[in-house]
Amino acid sequence: MAEMYDVVIIGGGPAGLTSALYNSRARLKTLVLEKTKLGGQIALTHEIANFPGAIEGSGEEPSGAELIARMADQARKFGAEIMVGKEVVSLDLEGKVKVIKCQDGSEFQCYAVICANGAEPRAIGCPGEEDLKGKGVSYCATCDGAFFEDLEVYVVGGGNSAVEEALFLTTFARKVTIIQNLSELTASAIAVEQAENNPKIDYIFNSVVTEIKGDGLVESMVIKNVETEETQLIEADEEDGTFGIFVFIGYVPKTDLYQGKLTLNDWGYLETTDSLETSMSGVFAAGDIRPKLLRQVVTATGDGATAAFAVQRYVEKMKS
Repeated sequence: MAEMYDVVIIGGGPAGLTSALYNSRARLKTLVLEKTKLGGQIALTHEIANFPGAIEGSGEEPSGAELIARMADQARKFGAEIMVGKEVVSLDLEGKVKVIKCQDGSEFQCYAVICANGAEPRAIGCPGEEDLKGKGVSYCATCDGAFFEDLEVYVVGGGNSAVEEALFLTTFARKVTIIQNLSELTASAIAVEQAENNPKIDYIFNSVVTEIKGDGLVESMVIKNVETEETQLIEADEEDGTFGIFVFIGYVPKTDLYQGKLTLNDWGYLETTDSLETSMSGVFAAGDIRPKLLRQVVTATGDGATAAFAVQRYVEKMKS
């Protein structure tokens, strides 16, 4: 028979782990199910400098992996169960008791569910990108930056993630060029200032990547000026033979599991109320899976706390 919990949290990123902490501290029987590894996008971030209490330049800023490990340990300390390698494949969300089934055949029941699956990097969508993933095309500077020691790299995107990762890549690459489809960067003022003061960073504005080419490794790419429609072939330096393309153009919410069950907006994010409840009673959403103005660790943890508090009130009502 399926084990019964007060709340099951799907996703072990900052939002999910914060919910686990708050719910377990409230003495709710709490379970976190994570498909791959704890942390989501933050686990790939080399340094968290804008999280409250992390003083930039102090040498004490935690890496994403370190911060997630602390969050998980804290939640476990208060009794939360965290299961990694549990891919949820089906959900029965109607009624007082929700049923969650995983790919390995395990099944769990609960009164409340928190959807905290997060989002994944958005691809360019151009020819050659899929074939050359991991062969010069990357979505994680922390994971792959060291492979481009003394090579040229191009960063696609102009927001906070793109500029911050471009700055990180200057640690390894001899030159970093940001390709932005607008006439200016859209990152925060401090990130833009840091990039402008870094001699290794250059820019190509009003342009998009339309094709990536290479035989086993990235060897060239085609970019198009969105204003003039002119195209330009960028080839690897003859001595290098390759270059890196790092893509940071936003994220796609991981909401396939909820299609036809919960209300999604036009961009595929889970719609929520102010208390972060979805269109189904007893089902809440937190973090990058829902619409929000800012997608940062601090907003994810805020969501996690809010959803957890709403769950506590909901579960009390279900048990009364």
